[in-house]
Amino acid sequence: MKYPAVLPFSDILPRLSEFDAIIDVRSPSEFAEDHLPGAINLPVLDDEERVRVGTLYKQTSAFEAKKLGATLIAKNIARHIEEGFLGHPQHWKPLVYCWRGGNRSGAMAHILARIGWPVTQLDGGYKEYRRHVNAELATLPARFDFINVLCGPTGSGKSRLLQVLDRQGAQVIDLEQLAAHRGSVLGGLPEAEQPAQKAFESALWQQLRHFDPALPVFIESESKKVGRLRVPDALMDKMRAAACTDVQLATEQRVQLLMQDYEHYVADAARLNVQLALLTQLHGKEKIAHWQQLATAGRMAELVEELLVQHYDPVYRQSIARNFSRYAQATPLHLPDISEHAFEQAARALCAIVGEHRTASAA
Repeated sequence: MKYPAVLPFSDILPRLSEFDAIIDVRSPSEFAEDHLPGAINLPVLDDEERVRVGTLYKQTSAFEAKKLGATLIAKNIARHIEEGFLGHPQHWKPLVYCWRGGNRSGAMAHILARIGWPVTQLDGGYKEYRRHVNAELATLPARFDFINVLCGPTGSGKSRLLQVLDRQGAQVIDLEQLAAHRGSVLGGLPEAEQPAQKAFESALWQQLRHFDPALPVFIESESKKVGRLRVPDALMDKMRAAACTDVQLATEQRVQLLMQDYEHYVADAARLNVQLALLTQLHGKEKIAHWQQLATAGRMAELVEELLVQHYDPVYRQSIARNFSRYAQATPLHLPDISEHAFEQAARALCAIVGEHRTASAA
């Protein structure tokens, strides 16, 4: 084969794991928004250089911009080779791509091929990959025969149950984990920013494409948005028509679970009070001031219970039956406590129940 080999994504996808490196030569900001799974960022133009070349293109001429671009790209490729590639053997097989599969990736792929490496360039670049992801997310969810949605009010342990199911080998989509957000006004995670929408969708596609359509998929009931990120329509439609499991946990245990999961708010009343203020339109200034006083006084368990009973539970009851058409027929799953053993037992029981339902449906 002649190198660089310029191939469409449809040809590359089945052997994506065979490449020794997937090199994204776009700028760091482009890479941060989204990239191919497993890619590393070795920009041939950084963000500042890309702006310089683009400005010259618009204000002067394409010729002058290309001269500057070639100078910068050549320097950066030389640096990447010197700092990262010199130790690679001749059979090292990289995949290179940029935004549209044009000048940036073409320059690196050409040089690597001239050295003697069997390099492949993604025809159409990231844009072609993105078109594939969009098309797949519109059709993939429909391929799954059985999706089971974990329902239950805030603090009932749905996310923990998903994590245990995942450890036990079940097929799990954890939208909150992928979105780095717990899906409510208090859902932001202290240790992580939410990814870009495109990166969220890429991570979701990467999970779905490796699932067996004949096996059940477990997912938590979510609204159309998790934080600021939107769940793809096809998956949302599939979830809302799916069989449901009603995860049940006593209020006292829910309070305990939430105080564990939201420890960053328990330890920082001022931060919690800022978020509580966002509920003023729903509950009025007097109620919010009361909740903020409880937080400031360190009466967190009392506050959490009031938030559950007066805010989260009513909101849940209003939305769940309206949005999940099979919730009225949901299978109850009771958790006696929030111990690891309880979740492990519940996960095994749920898998058994779902297996029985699938067998009965197929009969």
